[in-house]
Amino acid sequence: MEFKLSKRDAEEFAFEYEKEGKVLAEIIWTQLGDIMVVEHTFVDSSLRGQGIAKQLLNRAADYARENEYKIEAVCSYVVKAFETSHEYDDIKA
Repeated sequence: MEFKLSKRDAEEFAFEYEKEGKVLAEIIWTQLGDIMVVEHTFVDSSLRGQGIAKQLLNRAADYARENEYKIEAVCSYVVKAFETSHEYDDIKA
């Protein structure tokens, strides 16, 4: 599954999975300098249970690493992932 980077306004960005013009999965953040404030993760009910939210988080984490950014977790899914896994320790704000 490929996620497209979307610039929504001056500071808001997302990685999205879109099919037939409908966004079925996304992770949204506000870019504040070198900090990605991840505010929301969404996966359509038709895709739930397939690990899509983790794939979205991993794509955002890779993007953060590629650009030397840190991630501040606000979204409950990302907060929990940060608390339960050490794989994101290098990018935690």
